[in-house]
Amino acid sequence: MMVSKCRYKKRVSVNMGETEQRPTAGSRLGAQENAGISTLEHGQKPPMTPPGKLISIKIQMLDDTQETFDVPQRAPGKVLHDAVCNHLNLVEGDYFGLEFPDHKKMMVWLDLLKPVMKQIRRPKHVVVKFVVKFFPPDHAQLQEELTRYLFALQVKQDLAQGRLTCNDTSTALLISHVVQSEIGDFDETIDREHLAKNKYIPHQEALEDKIMEFHRSHMGQTPAESDFQLLEIARRLEMYGIRLHPAKDREGTKINLAVANTGILVFQGHTKINAFNWAKVRKLSFKRKRFLIKLRPDVNSSFQDTLEFLMASRDFCKSFWKICVEHHAFFRLFEEPKPKPKPVLFSRGSSFRFSGRTQKQVLDYVKEGGHKKVQFERKHSKIHSIRSLTAQPSEQRTEVPKQSSGFAYGDDNDAAAVQSCRQGKELKASTEDTGQHKSPSLKKSPKEGRKVDGAVVSTVEEEEEAAKDRMQQNRPQSQQPSTGSLTGSPHLSELSINSQGGPSVVNMSLSPNLSPDAKQSSPLISPLLNDPSCIRADDEEEVKRKRFPTEKAYFIAKEAATTERTYLKDLEVITSWFQSSVSKEDCVPETLKNLIFSNFEPLHKFHTGFLKEIEQRLALWEGRSNAHIKGDYQRIGDVMLKNIQSMKQLTIHLWKHNEILMELENGIRNSRKLENFCRDFELQKVCYLPLNTFLLRPLHRLMHYKQIMERLCKHYPPSHIDFRDSRAALAEISEMVAQLHGNMIKMENFQKLHELKKDLIGIDNLVIPGREFIRLGSLSKLSGKGLQQRMFFLFNDILLYTSRGLTASNQFKVHGHLPLYGMTIEESEEEWGVPHCLTLRGQHQSIVVAASTRAEMDKWTEDIQMAIDLAEKSSGPAPELLASSPPDNKSPDETTVDQESEDDLSASRTSLERQSPHRGNTTVHVCWHRNTSVSMIDFSIAVENQLSGNLLRKFKNSNGWQKLWVVFTNFCMFFYKSHQDNHPLASLPLLGYSLTIPSESENIHKDYVFKLHFKSHVYYFRAESEYTFERWMEVIRSATSSASRTQALSHKEPHAY
Repeated sequence: MMVSKCRYKKRVSVNMGETEQRPTAGSRLGAQENAGISTLEHGQKPPMTPPGKLISIKIQMLDDTQETFDVPQRAPGKVLHDAVCNHLNLVEGDYFGLEFPDHKKMMVWLDLLKPVMKQIRRPKHVVVKFVVKFFPPDHAQLQEELTRYLFALQVKQDLAQGRLTCNDTSTALLISHVVQSEIGDFDETIDREHLAKNKYIPHQEALEDKIMEFHRSHMGQTPAESDFQLLEIARRLEMYGIRLHPAKDREGTKINLAVANTGILVFQGHTKINAFNWAKVRKLSFKRKRFLIKLRPDVNSSFQDTLEFLMASRDFCKSFWKICVEHHAFFRLFEEPKPKPKPVLFSRGSSFRFSGRTQKQVLDYVKEGGHKKVQFERKHSKIHSIRSLTAQPSEQRTEVPKQSSGFAYGDDNDAAAVQSCRQGKELKASTEDTGQHKSPSLKKSPKEGRKVDGAVVSTVEEEEEAAKDRMQQNRPQSQQPSTGSLTGSPHLSELSINSQGGPSVVNMSLSPNLSPDAKQSSPLISPLLNDPSCIRADDEEEVKRKRFPTEKAYFIAKEAATTERTYLKDLEVITSWFQSSVSKEDCVPETLKNLIFSNFEPLHKFHTGFLKEIEQRLALWEGRSNAHIKGDYQRIGDVMLKNIQSMKQLTIHLWKHNEILMELENGIRNSRKLENFCRDFELQKVCYLPLNTFLLRPLHRLMHYKQIMERLCKHYPPSHIDFRDSRAALAEISEMVAQLHGNMIKMENFQKLHELKKDLIGIDNLVIPGREFIRLGSLSKLSGKGLQQRMFFLFNDILLYTSRGLTASNQFKVHGHLPLYGMTIEESEEEWGVPHCLTLRGQHQSIVVAASTRAEMDKWTEDIQMAIDLAEKSSGPAPELLASSPPDNKSPDETTVDQESEDDLSASRTSLERQSPHRGNTTVHVCWHRNTSVSMIDFSIAVENQLSGNLLRKFKNSNGWQKLWVVFTNFCMFFYKSHQDNHPLASLPLLGYSLTIPSESENIHKDYVFKLHFKSHVYYFRAESEYTFERWMEVIRSATSSASRTQALSHKEPHAY
């Protein structure tokens, strides 16, 4: 069991709605001297607190401290609950409850409507526990860092008490995040001492080596990030947030019942054997010791209409019934249920009802900013934050040293590191002088210890919302001098900065919503990349600009270097990260291992040397070495020619990639163990794209070399010293591309079909010989209920239409399919009175669909007609090409179209559905939320338009620019602190965005700035030169303005379908 910590005691008196705090150690959690923050809705009055004699209630907090609250005898439970939340300055207190043993020693929850004295009969002898009561399906819905910290303490407590059971690996990983949050980065001696003093689980000694091994990988992770990662792991465990209630079924078999956000669960021991989702439950009731669940009728279900369970006593049964009622109301209702009118003569049944805000009301309240953000400290942690995201930035800025975020064109990493150390000393001194909270120790992380899992990917819309909040908070203190920020520095990981939180908003569908207008958050909240105080030092930048070349050839060469860095990182996903994971698991056949790594490792070794040569040439070109005196190094063609000629010897490995891709997918199809392994690997932050996409990267890179050499040859006059080598290099790479292009086209189609297979349920044989993907996108389908949004998938033989299943798997459910053979298409706006309307008439079925715009309708019309023509020219309909799994023949556990989001969460599911939350950020989901479409030609164009490099980013309402390393690929911008990072911190899907240049009225008085705009979201990006500005505009335009097939083929060779 956990070693008991020293307990603090505090007395808080509550009388007539006022909170009186006596001077004690209450600042432990940053409690202010005021009455704290009310958890009530705006304009809602607190419950009446009747005067009278005070009673003292002892409350045990989640951090093992014990405090005493004085409340009036006749005060309802809500007064005590609010007093505890106010004392902690806890905004999201509705997730928590007060638990205590009743007179029969049975643990029950404090009823917020009944007087405290009627529930706690002997308060002097009872310790009430403040614990988590409602566990949301996704911890990203917890908006405040303090709330996540308290949830992390609850997980820690459940581990110690044996309530949260899991295998040794998961246990060790959970504890490693706890240790990281408490003592910081790994140090073997300190770790062993800490684990010896703190027992997180019984028999911990057997796992200490594994705990330290995991802890070593969390280098640079802040306490806030550790909390987030802890909850990310814990929420996937079957026993997360589960409290078992012993019962028996009708046959007398001993079971355990539990309630969760999704519904009622049935366990045998600690193994879940059944689940009844809220949407399937018609009524809950109890009669003496019998707990009754009445289900909605379902023709496909084998369940009886009413299920009956026998519990130990009536009190046990009623207690479980009440917590079920509360869970249903909290997670399913939009607002607190109204009280029932009192009966005139007599009452029948219990009058109990849920009291308090529902989860939706809590999320809306926090989203609207109806609270004051406060600081807090962690009792068990030896690491303190410079700034919590729950703190007001203006109160902390004096602690943060000034740092320029201008472009650094040279290899000044060492100088930057020295500067960072100097700033660390200034930081320490400044905080000591001001007497504020301690700053984190500025431990220098070793280069090999770069943070691996310290951050998670989010959408940039979340960051923009956070920036707006910060701007609003900064305005009253605008007179205070701003001293800059460290968030733009690539050395940010050296500081322990709390970076989780920010105002992510309601996500009622339990899946990521990329639509800004829907105001839903991504499933993951990233460490924010934004800080309005991150001001760029323009004078210093101008000095830097003068010291480096300005000719176009230099920036073309620099693009070769920046994109090569990204390519090398992509190769490392296979050669380093994937190989490391494979070595730990015995699920990949030896033949497949040898096939993959024997062909990728030579490529990685070669391109490591290639990148080094390019960077050395750039260093000479920039004049960072005296070697430029000895010769003319202001060229790149000779380096490219030498390496492209050497690359020809690697062609044998490139030809193998088709075989690698097919063998891997065959292995996944035939082995559930390998399928689970690959899916788990894709959940890692480093795998920011689908795994099979990385297998295509070497072929895509050849096309990038060709484009670079074409631009270089076009720029050089024939008399230039570098023209001859550049032209020779272009000829060599063009020959390689021509040889491998056909193979690449087949691989792209094969890869795309397998990627779509993960997004669809209800079709078993999507990937079959001869099937080719053409277009996917969102259309509205006309039905008896009106226009309903559906996702359409067009292939060369069939058109599928689906709905987005609001489930944990984020997959699309196939509703039906139309064979293209014999189909006709016609515009029918006048017939149906719907703009941009088409009627698709098949041999057995016709449907009416509407596009969002005329342009979208034209694209669909063109592609569908082309596909119909191809089908007509074929030998006729091939039954084996059609979907074999009828959409309506589903198991009892699968959801119907109109059922709620929780339907699939707890049912018996495949491992794919259970462990695939990452499917929510795919191109399919972006098209769904942005109401647009993409074709295979768009994907092919996107392959050619990939770019990497430094950009300065500015939000619409922020004060300054922030330097980021940006990778553009797959219609999306991925943001990193520096090119050395292993995984992105945030992403911005660009489908649906418009790309423009800022107008004069926007007051962006800088050169080389472009603007990205989608509805209310506006982002400005600043490039370092005219060439890089034009290149970013070119590649982003390819993603934001999808071309029709005719336009695409007019400047691109025909795509083989």
